[in-house]
Amino acid sequence: MTPSTPSPRSQFAHEVDRADDQLNLARAALLVAREEYPQLPVEPYLARLDQLAEEVKDRLNDETNPLIVLREVIHTLYERHDFRGNREAYYDPRNSFLSDVLDRELGIPLTLGIVVLEVGWRLDLPLEAVNFPGHFLVRFRGEAVSLLVDPFEKGKIRFEDQAQELLDRVYGGMVRVRPVFLRAAKRRDVLVRLLTNLKGVYSNVGDHQRALAAVDRILLIHPTSAGEIRDRGTLLARMGRIDEALEQLEWYLDTAPEAADAGRIRQLVDQLKWKDES
Repeated sequence: MTPSTPSPRSQFAHEVDRADDQLNLARAALLVAREEYPQLPVEPYLARLDQLAEEVKDRLNDETNPLIVLREVIHTLYERHDFRGNREAYYDPRNSFLSDVLDRELGIPLTLGIVVLEVGWRLDLPLEAVNFPGHFLVRFRGEAVSLLVDPFEKGKIRFEDQAQELLDRVYGGMVRVRPVFLRAAKRRDVLVRLLTNLKGVYSNVGDHQRALAAVDRILLIHPTSAGEIRDRGTLLARMGRIDEALEQLEWYLDTAPEAADAGRIRQLVDQLKWKDES
């Protein structure tokens, strides 16, 4: 990478600095992937989404009824192509990289949902993201009806009053649907969820460096998120960067002194100070 070429991180920061309705969700998601794959060309993958939308348009024969267009989007992605949920390796980090999802036609609800959104938006469909607990969804908000599209289940369509069934599958009947669960998500919210997925995947396998990179990008979107600053401090501590960890964790305690985990974090701070002095 030449000195004049912006880094993937700085390009991501520039993208998420836009007004939310001007933010290019696919480009930002690809820039997340480009930090993992520094030579990744973004434009060909954006062109791939364009191509998928063109395939749908070619089969519509000038039909513009939104429900028919939606049906053809689902048919093109899941039948003519083979986009599908990765049940066998759900926590493979490649499922969170949009480039890999487009190459492999394999992903998780969130990244498959980004594909549905981006193809649909190119065809002027009234689609919006829904950060449903445990299972990302896409809403079709039509003039006469609102529908939920399940990107992980080959685009299965549900009415909103069927959302409880999906929640029961995720939480075994222990959680009841609340209106907030079905609220439309901003594009930044989708990116935070994407990065949160990566943070969890990498934390669970002890890859602290990559988990930290995910946190740092979340903080580009929400710079004062107390939970992310706490997680950043915890990861820095695990990496042995004690002074930096203390700065983050003490900020967290000053900002959220009554947090449920404040006692645990104070204990960690004390341990780090002792280690730093010994």
